[in-house]
Amino acid sequence: MNFYNSTHRHYCGIDLHARSLYVCILDQQGETLLHKEIPAKPEPLLNLLEPYLDDLVIGAECMHCWYWIADFCEDQGIVFILGHALYMKAIHGGKTKNDRVDSYKIAALIRGGNFPLAYVYPRSMRATRDLLRRRTGLVRHGGDLKAHVVNTTSQYNLPPNKVNLKNVSAREQLGRTFDDPLVQRHIDLDMAVLECYHRELSQVEWLLEKQAKKHQPTYYHLLKTIPGVDIGRILALTILYEVGDIRRFESVQKFASYSRLIICKAESAGKTYGTQGNKIGNAHLKWAFSEAAVLYLRGNPGAQKLLQRLQKRMGKAKALSALAHKLGRAVYFMLKNEKVFDEQRFLTS
Repeated sequence: MNFYNSTHRHYCGIDLHARSLYVCILDQQGETLLHKEIPAKPEPLLNLLEPYLDDLVIGAECMHCWYWIADFCEDQGIVFILGHALYMKAIHGGKTKNDRVDSYKIAALIRGGNFPLAYVYPRSMRATRDLLRRRTGLVRHGGDLKAHVVNTTSQYNLPPNKVNLKNVSAREQLGRTFDDPLVQRHIDLDMAVLECYHRELSQVEWLLEKQAKKHQPTYYHLLKTIPGVDIGRILALTILYEVGDIRRFESVQKFASYSRLIICKAESAGKTYGTQGNKIGNAHLKWAFSEAAVLYLRGNPGAQKLLQRLQKRMGKAKALSALAHKLGRAVYFMLKNEKVFDEQRFLTS
């Protein structure tokens, strides 16, 4: 966990909401210079901050509406820092919690050097990353629709449909499966949504790949050199856009932690009390490296032998996690040193 510890003349904490902001500004001595609620618009905020712009830092919690505040600060040349929501325990604790108290606590955390930092994702790549995340959610919903078709077929004791629903002919074939028109309407609805997803997502994927070649062409080329990831280009895109800039990670350990590839132990007085904090980190990277590990094993005898060696020590589930961790470490050094994937070194190290 990193904390912001730079000194300024003015420290501004903002409690963010969709339609309003509660702003608190402290000076170096901790005196409250301003404490006010305003509409969530750039003009009122700029008017409020204008007397303090000579040396100001603004901090806000990492909630859904921080984008425009970060862009506003970038345009005005103001230092902006983003607070890690899960680490900001000081805000959520205490007897009293309201917008006024929260904004003051944010400013006080910044002034005291206890403000836990989250990554301010670059504006130029932010929309593409969000579009990729949206695409992942829609694909998973498409998987639910396909599972619904399978379950409905079993529900009415019909032979399993061994068809690939990615194909138009397969989707048309399911239009004549059930005698009951209402049951058939269920399936027709699933097929209509899948048809829409197939048409739209193919265009989205083309656009995402085009953007990746513009934003981070070197990263994209390097990630495509990993066997298995080349099979699923979406994994390469996911890793690229969730990482952003590999230089923001000081070490491979911090990158592995951010990617949820490590076990977080809870210890006290030499005793282990299980794990905690396993949900802190990037869930998208965790998924991408787990999928990449499975794809890497397909048709790869060397990788399968490596998995077998790991299984002898820790079992299959932990062995797959260890392989995902190993891939994550490899990706860190690939992107940092701008080197292609060295499979021989990967399998023997």
